[in-house]
Amino acid sequence: MSRADDNPADTGPGVVPIFIEIARRDIALLKFLFESYEGVAVIRTLDQRKAVIVALVSRDFEDVARGMLASVRDSLTFREIPPPSGADDDWLLRYVIDDCGGKAGEIFQRSQS
Repeated sequence: MSRADDNPADTGPGVVPIFIEIARRDIALLKFLFESYEGVAVIRTLDQRKAVIVALVSRDFEDVARGMLASVRDSLTFREIPPPSGADDDWLLRYVIDDCGGKAGEIFQRSQS
């Protein structure tokens, strides 16, 4: 039984992935920023060489997480990117993408409009 079956009004994923390409020197700083706001997001590094991370954001805190990113845009070098190929190689991220119904790309597109 899915979460949507438990609550018919709950139709979206519980976790929203925000994929970020960031300067390597800024990964730890952004991670610590998110960790200081307990429950907003978990940060996972997908590719250390390319400095690609994903913020796994609680759906209820998506606006907060995007606000946090906006607040540091002038201080850190990063950009939101579409889901990179191979992102579902990470077991946790594969679960999140499945929870999104495979619509992580649509979530990215929505964030850009």
